[in-house]
Amino acid sequence: MAKKIGITDTTLRDAHQSLIATRMPIEDMLPILEKMDKVGFHSLECWGGATFDSCLRFLNEDPWERLRTIRKHCPNTKLQMLFRGQNMLGYRHYADDVVEYFVQKTVANGMDIIRIFDALNDIKNLQTAIKAAKKEGAHVQVAISYTTGPVFTNEYYVKYAKEIANAGADSICVKDMAALLTPYNTYSLVKDLKAAVDLPIQIHTHYTSGLASMCLLKGIEAGADVVDTAMSPLALGTSHAPTESIVAALKDTEYDTGLDLVLLNEIREYFMDLRKKYIDSGRLDPSMLATNTKALVYQVPGGMLSNLLKQLKDAGKVDKLEEVLQEVPRVRKDSGYPPLVTPTSQIVGTQAVFNVIMGERYKMCTNEFKGLVAGKYGTTPMPIDPEFRKKIIGNEEPITGRPADLLKPELDTLRKECAEWIEQEEDVLSYAQFPKVATDFFKKRRDKKYGVDSKHGDAAKQIHPV
Repeated sequence: MAKKIGITDTTLRDAHQSLIATRMPIEDMLPILEKMDKVGFHSLECWGGATFDSCLRFLNEDPWERLRTIRKHCPNTKLQMLFRGQNMLGYRHYADDVVEYFVQKTVANGMDIIRIFDALNDIKNLQTAIKAAKKEGAHVQVAISYTTGPVFTNEYYVKYAKEIANAGADSICVKDMAALLTPYNTYSLVKDLKAAVDLPIQIHTHYTSGLASMCLLKGIEAGADVVDTAMSPLALGTSHAPTESIVAALKDTEYDTGLDLVLLNEIREYFMDLRKKYIDSGRLDPSMLATNTKALVYQVPGGMLSNLLKQLKDAGKVDKLEEVLQEVPRVRKDSGYPPLVTPTSQIVGTQAVFNVIMGERYKMCTNEFKGLVAGKYGTTPMPIDPEFRKKIIGNEEPITGRPADLLKPELDTLRKECAEWIEQEEDVLSYAQFPKVATDFFKKRRDKKYGVDSKHGDAAKQIHPV
């Protein structure tokens, strides 16, 4: 029986997050949105992840306005976002009332599919977001953070998939952020997942190790329903498999996507010009498009690799990169084998850098690493050795339940803190995640709107009472 494969195009979010540090502004998207809306994609991944932070911090853009704009120009295609469970789009756990309000406002502004994941694959950290998204009528896709290591067998993933199904998810994504999937592993994993749960399975992998297209093809043969791709000018390297190539590969087979290659090639021309602009301006480093099989050896995602390199450069210790790459798996083992995705990739990576630079392991520990070992991010895939835990956090009592249960409601407090800047309901959510960055953005926005020097806060308040 023919099975039409769905394509989620990631060009508007993860492709440029992976290649140009999430710096594609809305004005670069606008000219092509209506044409992308005509393709018939399963969805357009266009929001969440690092886009929120990047809009406020670097692009002087309101992320909520971006979402509304894309929604307006793409009325026929489902919009999709990436959401870090109890972390939302920030880097800490938030109280349930903030998570619920964020989901509510996200759907109200036009989001259809919310892909929710937890860095530790701890279902406890996803429950609030899942319930909130179901309540708002969004499609809830829960992503399995895929990684490798002694504990990460197909049985481990099947067990987690069953927890996800029981929690009320509408579909499951295998999220391979570090390009660790290989074609035949993809085939066996998808086969096992399809046998275990009656939910659509989507595959998300990166091209870093050069295997993504093969993985998608084998995953489709094993029963995957949807795959993530990016338009070819912003595909490959640390990005994804090329949309047009996958559509062509499946054409006239039982998996035909039904998408029009002629239309896709028109869209390709637009992104080709954009790619040239990004390379000429130095925003896109062509080396990011190369294959790097180090990921398969060190299990370090591309973004994490560049982060480690920067930390070592800043410390004048670039020659220590190889030592750090060897230390990362050891730190990961000590801390209960967390999958390396935001924020655990940064936590484990930074600790590995400290261990090498200091010349003594765990002589100095970051607060985040202590938090990970103390259970503040959730339950790790493997138990942490009690002796090691004691060495890192002393006699502090570790958290064994859901970390968010220890958080008091915080929405009202956040509202009061940013009251003078609120011009739309959503502003409190921008502030909740990035207080300083959002406040800087709000000041610039007010200056632009009222022509007032934001240093003179009182004058601004008189002109714009809240």
